[in-house]
Amino acid sequence: MGRILKRFPQIFVAIYTGALGEVANLRQFGFWLLNRSAFEDVPVEKPNEAGILLTIDPESKAAGIVFGYLLEPFLDEADTFDCLTRAHAHWLEGRYAEGIIRALRHLEGILAKRSRRAQRDPEHFRRKLQPAAILGDPVRRMRAGHRNQATDQEVVEVAK
Repeated sequence: MGRILKRFPQIFVAIYTGALGEVANLRQFGFWLLNRSAFEDVPVEKPNEAGILLTIDPESKAAGIVFGYLLEPFLDEADTFDCLTRAHAHWLEGRYAEGIIRALRHLEGILAKRSRRAQRDPEHFRRKLQPAAILGDPVRRMRAGHRNQATDQEVVEVAK
């Protein structure tokens, strides 16, 4: 966790381990926990939207990774699945620390790749980060870029 925090100071990683009992959906629980928790060792100025939460239930042998919406341009479900896959065998054998290390190392590699890509092609990631309201009405932008040639000709003829 420390390596990821040092390499990517704008984000944070948290781990929750515990029996979840009757929780119907581990993923929903993870989102709820990430969005509602106040993490003690995370500076107040770092929003939970920049967090990654690994949730492990040793009793049911279930695990999940969720991330805040600020990381959506950089991570997806396939990435988190790959991280969990790296740890799966260790967790089945009860070696949770080793599994966590494997998952976090893979996560760090994914983030490093995406970071390099963002440096080469920042517009790709910027588009994903901007809310629709900031982007404006795509139809209006499209229409503004195209002119009806018949209308242009009529205006020119009237002006003569």
